Amino acid sequence: MSTIEQRLEEAGYALPLVSKPLAAYVPTMRDGNTIYTSGQLPLVDGQLAATGKVGETVTVEDAQSYARICVLNGLAAIKAEVGDLDKITQITKLVGFVSSATDFEKQHIVINGASEFLGEIFGETGTHARSAVGVAMLPMNAPVEVEMIVKVAD
Repeated sequence: MSTIEQRLEEAGYALPLVSKPLAAYVPTMRDGNTIYTSGQLPLVDGQLAATGKVGETVTVEDAQSYARICVLNGLAAIKAEVGDLDKITQITKLVGFVSSATDFEKQHIVINGASEFLGEIFGETGTHARSAVGVAMLPMNAPVEVEMIVKVAD
């Protein structure tokens, strides 16, 4: 078991199986030592953990936990691409999309759920640039979607 997977386990998380793409895309794309993940929804065993808009039917706290699930799904996709999460040398960028009620303005707080989780698991390697974007709707009425760009060792 990799060091990163041990940290996940110690924090009470298990790396899931890679979610099957829901449309015409692949889970990851590699360009040299850079891995780009497709947008990851909060899928658990192939089903959304929740649906709805944050600030309407989904709380900020719940949305933060869904952002962590998105990160776990992204990490599973990265592991499938490179074989070992310990090969990640830097979480370079994280982009989070939050399905938002019209007056909701705390997207950055929601995506902290993903950012802080990466920091907890990866330490300094988890420090990243980031965008947190409010949107009217996400696929399947998901409350949150996260994509990552990471650097990996050969």
